[in-house]
Amino acid sequence: MLKYQQEFLYDFKADVGDLLQKDYEEIEHNKELRNLDPDWDIYGILEEQGSLMIFTCRDGLKLVGYFVVVTTPNLHSKGSTLAVADVIFLDKEYRVGLTGYKLFKFAEDCVRKDGFKSLHVTTTEMNPIDPLMIRLGYSKIETKYEKVL
Repeated sequence: MLKYQQEFLYDFKADVGDLLQKDYEEIEHNKELRNLDPDWDIYGILEEQGSLMIFTCRDGLKLVGYFVVVTTPNLHSKGSTLAVADVIFLDKEYRVGLTGYKLFKFAEDCVRKDGFKSLHVTTTEMNPIDPLMIRLGYSKIETKYEKVL
């Protein structure tokens, strides 16, 4: 049975290695520029500041998905704070039925309960999830580009 929950970095970090590697292999556009090397110290600082939320999906004890949110001051609207998805991933074998949908809904509900009015999510062109985003009621607000210099 799948369980959706909010976790602390310590527990998440202990179990995320394999999934993080799968995530990197699947969606990193420029592997020659960026290696997989999370800055766990910064994540720890963000958690200490109350600016990190980690939502997970587990099948028993096995971590099968994650939705990590970072909160940050909105530099374009003084006094407001943004909730921004940092990384989202669901193991391929669990991308059936409503598992991804339920992970999103769980994260959204928690973020809403913490007082946020919106959640910003960036998706990748390598594995687009646009139909899910539309089904969940998200609006496309920008397109992001990168140029290797």
